[in-house]
Amino acid sequence: MKRWMIGIVVSLLALPAMAYEPLVAKKVFELPVYKTFGGETIKNAKVGWEAYGALNAAKDNAILICHFFSGNSHAAGRYTAADQRPGYWDAIIGAGRPVDTDKYYVLSVDSLVNLGTGNPMVTTTGPASIDPDTGQPYGMRFPIVTIRDFVNVQKALLESLGIKRLHAVMGASMGALQTYEWASAYPDMVARAVPVIGAGWAGGNLIAWANIWAAPIRLDPNWNGGDYYDGEPPLRGLAEALKIVTLHSQHWEWANGAFGRTWAQADMDPAASFDNLYQIEAILDSAGQARAKASDANHFLYLIKANQLFLAGHGQSYVKGLQNIKAPTLIIHTDEDLVFFPEEVRETAAYIRSGGTPVEIVELQGTRGHLDGVLSIGQAGPQIKAFLEK
Repeated sequence: MKRWMIGIVVSLLALPAMAYEPLVAKKVFELPVYKTFGGETIKNAKVGWEAYGALNAAKDNAILICHFFSGNSHAAGRYTAADQRPGYWDAIIGAGRPVDTDKYYVLSVDSLVNLGTGNPMVTTTGPASIDPDTGQPYGMRFPIVTIRDFVNVQKALLESLGIKRLHAVMGASMGALQTYEWASAYPDMVARAVPVIGAGWAGGNLIAWANIWAAPIRLDPNWNGGDYYDGEPPLRGLAEALKIVTLHSQHWEWANGAFGRTWAQADMDPAASFDNLYQIEAILDSAGQARAKASDANHFLYLIKANQLFLAGHGQSYVKGLQNIKAPTLIIHTDEDLVFFPEEVRETAAYIRSGGTPVEIVELQGTRGHLDGVLSIGQAGPQIKAFLEK
């Protein structure tokens, strides 16, 4: 990869340099049998998890961090001193930071069907896992799972630790969906909710976009209906899918401002050949290909389905689901978001308020669109700190 491309990739993925100080230990939680919200059974369901800070004697200082679509449980800190980047929300998690690990026990859990099957620090059960009944990977025979299933597995982990009530639940994007679901489905277990860059339901626009995200995988002949574990995986389709997600999660101000019409290589005019690219094309190609190597295509499709199915309080209307939220709620969003539009976020807040629950809204500033909920979360640090201390 050329130096300019490496530099841009690093800048795209850059996270705050300061890290939660103690090294983080990754743990594994296993359920011998898990019954999905849809009524199917998964044997030996495993998820990875990590924690920061200490659980107090009363076990009432726990804060759960729910991760985004392509993320995992690594919300803060480093696994080793040599790690180049800390967890994605390290800017707000740590001693003396808004989510203060001197006060709170902060947990995060890898989702079922987590995308990062090629990441050695991710533990997840999904289509790429071996079905104990057949000795072969599940593939598309794996049960469909929902945001409620992600929440229910987290709930089982908390119960195994003796945690009966959460000081707060927080999360960005798909993590916001889990936050709404937690507060709606288990209102007596959640004292505060902090959904970031997410609305209380998947609307038609998001459902359609998710279909577009998934389309390149299904068109890749190597996908083979999800049965590819004995052959070549559909890396080309998955790379294209991840490229679409990457661009959709940004904002046009970022694309125009950071790249504009710059050529990928100064001596290769895009007008001269279809092989000559603009810089924005080259960087998206590179980012998609790099992420595809550590991901699984079927897991991507299952995550798509879980997000499309989302309604707060799954199984009822999202209005009633949102009105069922009793925990004071701090919604953090950006008006530049092209995935969850600001109008949807404000409508979500109105439905929660209509149930008698107080809601605060904080707007992030930036040009990164949806990604500002991860990259710019530090802007909301004072409001998060004050909200958690109420």
